[in-house]
Amino acid sequence: MPTTSHLLQGPRVAVRHVRRQDYDELTALAQDSADMLHRWLGARDHTEEAFDAYYLKRLEQPTHVGFVICLRDTDAIVGGANINNIVRGALQNGTLGYTAYASTTGRGYMTEGLWLVIQHAFGELGLHRLEANIQPDNTASLKLIQRLGFQREGYSTAFQFINGEWRDHERWALTAEMAGTAQQLTEQDQFA
Repeated sequence: MPTTSHLLQGPRVAVRHVRRQDYDELTALAQDSADMLHRWLGARDHTEEAFDAYYLKRLEQPTHVGFVICLRDTDAIVGGANINNIVRGALQNGTLGYTAYASTTGRGYMTEGLWLVIQHAFGELGLHRLEANIQPDNTASLKLIQRLGFQREGYSTAFQFINGEWRDHERWALTAEMAGTAQQLTEQDQFA
């Protein structure tokens, strides 16, 4: 049954905040997608305590906002997104993180859903800039962020500790001004 708490809706997906009731569904999706996600995210603890600490307690802070991307007609979760490390003042910047799940990849849901998250970030949250940091061999994620209009800004050596080693990442960014052009491109691609 669809929820009425969607922040934004697209043609096929909607975005809402993560809630406690999502634990079982998100845990099942993460476990089913473990082979696909392990290289990029590392091993995750799927206990209720870890869920509460990562999703609920952390997202109570003004520097972090978490979302799930759901199908509009069923409210089934097809992806997730976070805006982390939000800095206000003269920067108005945040870092976009996201997760797709194996059962729903390749259908354009993440493109559509992340576009909604970007609209929320530049609209309701009042941010001016989003960054995304992606491992150089994560080609699916790089293609996704490019479809959304992000521009490559640089390369961060030994950026994040994942699976026991420091991993390099490419740094990509999108500003509110750039998002207007990205919206036109995304609509032309019909979230493919």
